[in-house]
Amino acid sequence: MADILTSDFTTDPYWWDRSPRPDLGAPPLPKAVDVAVVGSGYTGLCAALEVARGGRSTLVLDARDAGWGCSSRNGGQISTSIKPDYDSLARRHGPDAAFAILKEGHNALAWIEAFVGAEGIDCDFRVPGRFHAAHSARTYERLARSVGNQPNGLEVPAHVVPRAEQRRELGTDAYHGGVVYEKHASLDPGRFHQGLLDRVLAAGATVVPHCAVTAIERDGAGHRLQTARGPVLARDVVVATNGYTGTPTPWLRRRVIPIGSYIIATEPLAKPVMDSLMPTDRIVSDSRKVVYYYRPSPDRTRILFGGRVTSGETDPRHSGALLRHDLVKLFPELAEVRISHSWMGFVAYTFDTLAHSGSRDGLHYAMGYCGSGVSMAGYLGTRAGQRVLGKPEGQTALDRIAFPTRPLYTGRPWFLGATVAAYRWRDALGF
Repeated sequence: MADILTSDFTTDPYWWDRSPRPDLGAPPLPKAVDVAVVGSGYTGLCAALEVARGGRSTLVLDARDAGWGCSSRNGGQISTSIKPDYDSLARRHGPDAAFAILKEGHNALAWIEAFVGAEGIDCDFRVPGRFHAAHSARTYERLARSVGNQPNGLEVPAHVVPRAEQRRELGTDAYHGGVVYEKHASLDPGRFHQGLLDRVLAAGATVVPHCAVTAIERDGAGHRLQTARGPVLARDVVVATNGYTGTPTPWLRRRVIPIGSYIIATEPLAKPVMDSLMPTDRIVSDSRKVVYYYRPSPDRTRILFGGRVTSGETDPRHSGALLRHDLVKLFPELAEVRISHSWMGFVAYTFDTLAHSGSRDGLHYAMGYCGSGVSMAGYLGTRAGQRVLGKPEGQTALDRIAFPTRPLYTGRPWFLGATVAAYRWRDALGF
């Protein structure tokens, strides 16, 4: 194991090298606020920014450092965020709702580019496009058909790359071609989070890390939050815990499935190697159900490679070795390359593979991004803040669909191992 790790190997995210978790100290805990936000990731901070700028006294609480969860642990890849296709959504919800749901994914992608630009957040935001690689000939044909048959009004710029031309996108023959989605984007998640945090603090909100919320109870027209440092009264509460949703919100906990997502960073690569293996700055994903996702680092010195490599959760050192093995299968040229970082974070899946937002028992929420939350989390966090302020633009198509759960599910995904095994079997058969 030691021979594949650099001397400075760490299980902290690569992004923390440049943006270490902020030291906010221990700000005084107010006794009462207009709005309390539980969770300090993208969702929570965007909600907090909206309500603080709207003149509400705002408190953001987190059990760990600000942004300690997946908002600073993700791969920084940005798509339109909605996993089901139009036909699947139309069967479930009807054609009008299907159109509106998919449009929210387009809205989220447009929102993040506009937001980063308007706020002037220096986070290596780019629009290099995404190469979605087909893991079998069957899936290539399906992807090619989908590009040629996009629903009216939901078209996105995309083009098919046949296997014979694949190396202009990726230096491997392991795939069967793919599709480039030209407007998909990337950023540095740590720097984006720090930029958000700076603006939330400048807007006058109080952010209190290491102050876990242990219970939320109705108190007259508002709520009482029990925290590690005492109670807080809040007129409105936004729950923004996503993959870290716990016992204080049992209704929400029964509806999100925490799944560990694992990533490695290679040691620095020689420029000719990087230019050969990843000739563009595109982000990359593949068509497996148990997906791999990867990209060049913003400075093009490393490959950041992520995915799920075990049925259950595991230690990042163990996952790091497995991810490196899979990376070398794609790129045999990296057989001698070591890894400098291996880390993980919990994303939140849902039983219908859709994000959900809305209000329940007086609590506003947005969560369940299904591994595609970089734009959708901030977008729905902003909308949640607008709902608190009573603004009509806070309403989304994702508020109007039922948030499903399953019998016997209480927040611990006992079925995950069997599900991952079944998906791997389907992937091996080329479905």
